[in-house]
Amino acid sequence: MPETHRLKLVISYDGRDFAGWQSQKRGNTIQDNLEAAFERVCGQRLNVTGSGRTDSGVHALRQCAHVDVPATQFAAERWLKALNGVLPQTIRILRTRFVLKSFHARFSAKGKVYRYRIINGLVRPPLEIGRAWHIVASLDRDLLERAAALFRGRHDFAAFAANRGKEQRSTIRTVEYVRVTRRRNLIEIEFLADGFLYKMVRLTVGSIVRCALGKESLQSIELRLECPSRAASRFVAPAGGLYLVRVCY
Repeated sequence: MPETHRLKLVISYDGRDFAGWQSQKRGNTIQDNLEAAFERVCGQRLNVTGSGRTDSGVHALRQCAHVDVPATQFAAERWLKALNGVLPQTIRILRTRFVLKSFHARFSAKGKVYRYRIINGLVRPPLEIGRAWHIVASLDRDLLERAAALFRGRHDFAAFAANRGKEQRSTIRTVEYVRVTRRRNLIEIEFLADGFLYKMVRLTVGSIVRCALGKESLQSIELRLECPSRAASRFVAPAGGLYLVRVCY
């Protein structure tokens, strides 16, 4: 087999026009577009491995992936220019560098940071359509922060995850922090954890918001974390407000 080098990619994308990260038969995913770009640049289809999936409509500021490229093709910076030259403008490669073959975008990751954005006010700015959840009703700031704090630490998040069609080996995750910030009508909730289950952030945000609206109690969240088999959260926050901020290695 021809010699290859492992190329690490840091990728940003506006997820509104794409069917998520993971390659699908119908195409139009981030992975599909990246692999098509490599085929255009080097004449062969290369497998691009991401740090994890993002759903349809979810954005990324710094997603990470790796790909094994022909050793004699380009320097790392040439790959960045070549790929950006053929990718849709809503997908950009921010950085490229060669790494050891032992590096794996998914299995080498130590944690991820996600951010969820909410516009809480009567009017949603038009540039926030598909980029933030618009909530007209006033959110109780104290309840918002108290609900968010319940998710810190090591918990079984089975009640805050959706079924992707295959059994999860473990639903226990450690959330290092949940930070709530507010600037005028913009509320941002940021999570750092050692890993995230399918739709975990969106289900978590859904419960936090329901608490802040007076539609759910803090005790109900505590019950779901303590006894996940007894009650599952099914209020999913919209995909457009969610951003993968960075992957930690």
